[in-house]
Amino acid sequence: MRYVLLFFVVVITTNQLSAQDLFMPRNIQQAYAKGTRSMDGNPGKNYWQNHALYNITINAAPPNSTITGTETITYFNNNTDSIHNPSIKLFLNIHKPGAARDVPAQTDYLTSGIHIDAITINGEKLNAEESENAFTNYALHLQKPLAPKDSMQLSFQWHYDVSKQSNREGMIDSTAWFIAYFYPRIAVLDDYNGWDRMPFVDSHEFYSDFNDYVVTVNVPKNYIVWGTGTLQQPEKLLQPDVLKRYRQSFNSDATVRIVTAQDLAAKNVTTQNNINSWQFVANNIPDMAFGISDHYNWDACSVVVDDKTGRKAVANAAYNDGAADYHYVAQYAKHSLDWFSHNWPGVPYPYEKTTVFQGFADMEYPMMVNDEAFEDTSFARFVAEHEIAHTYMPFYMGINETRYGFMDEGWATTLEYLVGSADVGTEAASKLFKQFRVDPWINDISDNEQIPVVTPGDALSGTNGFGNNEYGKAALGYLAMKDLLGDDMFKKCLQAYMDRWHGKHPTPWDFFYTFNDVNGKSLNWFWNNWFFSTYYIDLALSNVKQSGNNYTLTIKNIGGMAAPVDVIATYDDGTSETFHQTPAIWMNDQKQATVNINTKKKIKSLTLDGGIWMDADMSNNTWSK
Repeated sequence: MRYVLLFFVVVITTNQLSAQDLFMPRNIQQAYAKGTRSMDGNPGKNYWQNHALYNITINAAPPNSTITGTETITYFNNNTDSIHNPSIKLFLNIHKPGAARDVPAQTDYLTSGIHIDAITINGEKLNAEESENAFTNYALHLQKPLAPKDSMQLSFQWHYDVSKQSNREGMIDSTAWFIAYFYPRIAVLDDYNGWDRMPFVDSHEFYSDFNDYVVTVNVPKNYIVWGTGTLQQPEKLLQPDVLKRYRQSFNSDATVRIVTAQDLAAKNVTTQNNINSWQFVANNIPDMAFGISDHYNWDACSVVVDDKTGRKAVANAAYNDGAADYHYVAQYAKHSLDWFSHNWPGVPYPYEKTTVFQGFADMEYPMMVNDEAFEDTSFARFVAEHEIAHTYMPFYMGINETRYGFMDEGWATTLEYLVGSADVGTEAASKLFKQFRVDPWINDISDNEQIPVVTPGDALSGTNGFGNNEYGKAALGYLAMKDLLGDDMFKKCLQAYMDRWHGKHPTPWDFFYTFNDVNGKSLNWFWNNWFFSTYYIDLALSNVKQSGNNYTLTIKNIGGMAAPVDVIATYDDGTSETFHQTPAIWMNDQKQATVNINTKKKIKSLTLDGGIWMDADMSNNTWSK
C-alpha cells in the first residue's frame, strides 16, 4: 500500500507541474474553504486550535526504575463542533512488546509500557481498561460530548518503568535519567486533519498543542532536576552557595560552575530533605521534558537574546565530569542562542533558557536537549546548534512534524549550515554539509530518493527517502530560495511566516503562500520544482559559443531541480572568475538555461560548480577551448 500511495503522489504532483498552482490535498482544500486558513498565507478568520492546562506530579526514586504520576488536565474545545471521542497519546507504550517501531527493539529497551491506574472525567470515575493491543493511541469515549466553547477536566493516575536502554528517553545510567513523553496527553485536534491518531514509531517526532504546564518532579535528596520551564522556589531546593551561583548565572557571560564534581562528592548541593519537590511552570508551550541525576555537573551562562527589551536567556549544561567536551557546552549553547536571535532566523530566542543534558539521543525538546558526548568538540558544537535550532521549528511554530517533518528538520538543517558557516567558514561548513546532508541523497539512485519532499512523512516510514527529504533535500530547497530572493527579502518572508504562525499549527501551504504574499509575486514555480516534484540535481554544460567579447553557454537541467550554480571561467592568463547563477535562470524553462558572459579576456575553460547543491554527474560540467 505504501508504494501505491507514493505512486499516486508522484503522478498527481508531476501533473501539477504544468500549471503554476500548488497541488493541495482535499483535506487542506477544505480548511481553506472553511476560512480557517487564507490563500495569502495568514491564519483565516475562522482559525481555531484547542488548548489545555496540565498540572502533573511525578515521583522518581532511582535506582528504583518505576515512575508514578498523577495529573489533572483542563481541556478547552475551541472548535465549532462537539467532541465525542478524544484521542489520548501514550508515547511510552512504544516500549511495549509488539508496538510498531522503525527498528527492532533490544531487550533493555522493552518494558511493559505505561499503565493507566485511574481516570476521571469531570469528577466521574471511568474504568481504566488496558489492552495488550493498545499502544501509543488510547481511545477515550465521553458519555457526554464536549460542546463547542466548553471545557472538561480529566485526571489520570499512571505508572511506568524507565527503560534500561536510553534513546530519546530512558536511563543514561542507574541514577541519571532523561524523562520525556512521560505523561498521558490529549492528542491534537486540528482544522485540517482532525484527531492526530498516527502511531508513534520513534522517527516521526512532535505534534502537540500549545498548553500551560505546572509539573512537579519529586526526587530524593542530592538529585538535581533540569527541565522545561521556570524553576519555582529554588531557595527551597539548593543550598546557599549553589543557589548563589545559580542566580549569578542569570547575568554572567562567563561560564558559572554551579555544581562541580567536588560539590557532588561533598553532597552539599541540594536541601537535605528525604524528598525534594522540583516544580517547573511553563505557559503556551507544546511539551515538557526533564533530566535528573545525582552525579552530573551543572554549568550555566547567559546572553541577551532580545536587544529591544534587554531580555536574557540562560544556557545550561548538565553532564558527567569525565565528558571533556561538555565542559565547553554551556558556551556552545550560549553562542547558539545569541547567533540564532541576531542572525538567522533573526527572531529573539523565545524562551528563558536552554539546557543541554548529556545522554544518547541527540534529540530536542522545548528548552531541553538530550545530546551524547563527543571526542571532537567541534562536532559537539555542531550537534548542539542543530538541536537548539529546533526551538524555532517545531516548538515555537507548532509544526506537525509527524506528517511534515521537512518543515522542522529541514529548517534546523538550514540554520545548522548558516551558523556553521559563521563558526568555521563557508568552505569547512559546506564540506560537512555535503558529507552529512547532500551526498546520501544525490548519490543514491534508488527509487526511494525520487519522492516529493511534501509527501506526508508517515507514508515514507521505512524508506531512505524519508530522512533525506526531511533534512538535506528540504534544506537545499530553503537555501536555494534564499539565493533566489537575496538575504533581505528571504529574511523578511521568513520572519513574516514566523510572526503569523508562531504558537499555531502551520501547514506547508501556509509557508509557501506567506512567501508568495510577502515577496509580492508567485513563487509557485519554485515550490513545485523543489517540494512537489521528483527532480534531482544534475546539470550539464552542453554548448558554448563566442561572439567577440561575449560567450553564450547553454546549461541543460538533466535532473530538473532549479538549483543555483557557479560558472567558473578560467582564462588564458591563468586567472579565473566566478559568475554566480541564481535559481532564477530556471524560472521560464526548467529544462535548459542560457547564460551570457561578457569579458575582454580569452576563456580557456568553463566549469559548472554547484557547491552544496551537489551535481549527480560532474563528467559533463566542463568545457575546454
